Amino acid sequence: MKHTLIIGGTAGIGRELAISLYQDGGKVTIAGRDAERARSVASEILSSIDAPGAIDGIAADLSTPELLPASLALVEPIDHLVLVGMVRDANSIKNYNVAGAMKLATTKAVGYPTAISSVLDRLSPLGSVLIFGGLAKDIPYPGSTTVTVVNNAVMGLVRTLSVELAPIRVNAIHPGMVEDSPHWRDNKGLFAQMRPSIRSGRFPQMADIVDGCRFLMENRAANGVNLTLDGGQQGG
Repeated sequence: MKHTLIIGGTAGIGRELAISLYQDGGKVTIAGRDAERARSVASEILSSIDAPGAIDGIAADLSTPELLPASLALVEPIDHLVLVGMVRDANSIKNYNVAGAMKLATTKAVGYPTAISSVLDRLSPLGSVLIFGGLAKDIPYPGSTTVTVVNNAVMGLVRTLSVELAPIRVNAIHPGMVEDSPHWRDNKGLFAQMRPSIRSGRFPQMADIVDGCRFLMENRAANGVNLTLDGGQQGG
């Protein structure tokens, strides 16, 4: 029973990945900012899905990296670490929100490496680390400056960590607009506007992103990969 720790696993894609692994007989620990919520989500999955795996919830907040070593101290040995947690930020330069920018940058540029460092002594050498970026790395939009910079930093993390942590594999996944995710699914007008720019004619679904995550986690040849899954979106 392989053990996966998903930080940011209480909702959206992280939750769907947790369910997929649990259904296939994996052991999953989901972490969120609030311990009670993480345990509640784990219990909900256990009670609603009859599967051979195991699942539990703990608290871990990537935006406060100084607390991560203590938060993750009791996590059992793991085969895969998945860092999904992020902070949403629409932040124009004209009215730049420094506090919001700092929280976003800290979450990924500092929180991701700190989480990895905090469990490195329990991470299998045959295992993997998967981190989340996003399409703003390639297609900026007004207000995306911090997001664009930070998601390019995720690409840099993959390059350096895949060298430093070898033989542990390190990859990143960069989703586009995910049509059925909690963040996007109510934006029908935006999807209608953007659909002509999607070469496949179909926006990614959470199941597509989960499938990509599992490929990067399980394929032993996938290392140092930044995988974009956006349906072939064309930049402006």
